[in-house]
Amino acid sequence: MDQYGTGRERMVQEQLRRRDITDERLLAVMLEVPRHCFVDDAMRARAYGDHPLPIGAGQTISQPYIVAYMTQALGLTGIENVLEIGTGSGYQAAILSRLCNQVYTVERINSLLAGARKTFDKLRYFNIRSKLDDGTIGWPENGPYDAIIVTAGGPGIPEPLIEQLADPGRLIIPVGNQHVQDLQLLEKNEGQVIVKSLASVRFVDLVGEHGWSK
Repeated sequence: MDQYGTGRERMVQEQLRRRDITDERLLAVMLEVPRHCFVDDAMRARAYGDHPLPIGAGQTISQPYIVAYMTQALGLTGIENVLEIGTGSGYQAAILSRLCNQVYTVERINSLLAGARKTFDKLRYFNIRSKLDDGTIGWPENGPYDAIIVTAGGPGIPEPLIEQLADPGRLIIPVGNQHVQDLQLLEKNEGQVIVKSLASVRFVDLVGEHGWSK
């Protein structure tokens, strides 16, 4: 096993299994997807550490545990169409792509989206569609979505995303101020919407019409 494979193995065993990540499909994918390919060369040695990393443009790649925790909360079975708001490095979309039918991901920063697309192509992750846009308005043309994941913190849950969520469906998003957020899971079922609080987190700002201003 190469140096990165060893790093992934340690990440899965020490950061995920020892906490509350129990989904075996997810654990297998976290072991498979090369996280080091989604960060700059200078950061590769730290790619499997238990922390977020800068990816440029004031953005970050979330720590592996948070990626796994948010993904597990969606309860994916393999048949879902998933919307991601905030492509960033592309790592979260890559994880999702191994666990669902199709990923649609929206990013507002062109340089990040261009980099993520190159990585998707390099790794042959062909069930990911992406576009440059304001993620807070979603991607209505391809909805409704069985699951929606928002990888930036906003002041509330954008109404367009709730509208684009299928019934039944799950949406996970950090909600709060620009310093600390409450990770919330919104579940839509038979016309009813229930929001659960999961954890205290800190994400970069969700910028857009239904988020923070630039």
